[in-house]
Amino acid sequence: MAKDYYATLGVGRTATEKEIRSAYRRLARKHHPDVNPNDKASEALFKGINAAYDVLSDADKRKKYDRYGENWEHADEIERATRGRGGRFYRAGPSVQFGEEIDLGEILGGFGNVFGGRVRQRPAVVEQPVEVSLDEAFGGATRILLVEGDHGDQRRLEVRIPPGVDNGARVRIAGEGQAGFNGQRGDLYLVVRVRPHARFERKGDDLYTDVDVPLTVPVLGGEVEVQGIDKKVALRLPAGTQNGQTFRLAGLGMPKLADPKKRGDLFARVRARLPAKLGERERQLFEQLKEAGV
Repeated sequence: MAKDYYATLGVGRTATEKEIRSAYRRLARKHHPDVNPNDKASEALFKGINAAYDVLSDADKRKKYDRYGENWEHADEIERATRGRGGRFYRAGPSVQFGEEIDLGEILGGFGNVFGGRVRQRPAVVEQPVEVSLDEAFGGATRILLVEGDHGDQRRLEVRIPPGVDNGARVRIAGEGQAGFNGQRGDLYLVVRVRPHARFERKGDDLYTDVDVPLTVPVLGGEVEVQGIDKKVALRLPAGTQNGQTFRLAGLGMPKLADPKKRGDLFARVRARLPAKLGERERQLFEQLKEAGV
């Protein structure tokens, strides 16, 4: 069954760019893998939502999709083929109709006769896996890739990975995919994997970290130093802070991919550090606390 990108995002065909963007953000938040861990159905929906938004948010791609439906990626091939054979085409339902009978498989196939020779179909999607550290995901990074050239050779390509990328993010590099028979290049997509970090746990745009403090600080209260991903900050613990209690430090998480000037939050979990050895004086004090029922 053909995919209807408008139905995927739940918008009409006359939807504005703002309506499409709003629908995408709402659905992406709902079905994001971080919100639905180990949910294969939500993961599949999330991929479909991203694919739909990639097309409908691009004016040129959307125009082709509106005209050719599921065959939008082959719009240039179809138009060139029909011009070469004097054919006319018009939109009728989900498929493309022609003024004369033309075999779409002939146009798009690997060995068609449309121009009396081999027809090369442009790949629908060219993907390249890229691995980055959490620090690189925070500040952005560059990579030098070896990608396949038009004649089976390899070419070097420098790509920029934007701040805020997360696991599974697809970064579009326009015009750097493989070339079709008409010489136009498709797009290259970087599929990002972010390596785990020793200090921080990431959940969406938020970061979580443990803060080890002497036992007396959470009991009596005091100031502790928290190491964020880009700087150190002071955190004031109130007296009676419980072990494992979490404090929110606003705006110290990861940059938001859609707007890197905005950031998620950092959550600091307090871990009271118990003394490994007690001197006689310390033991007496703890005995007194025990007797007091503390």
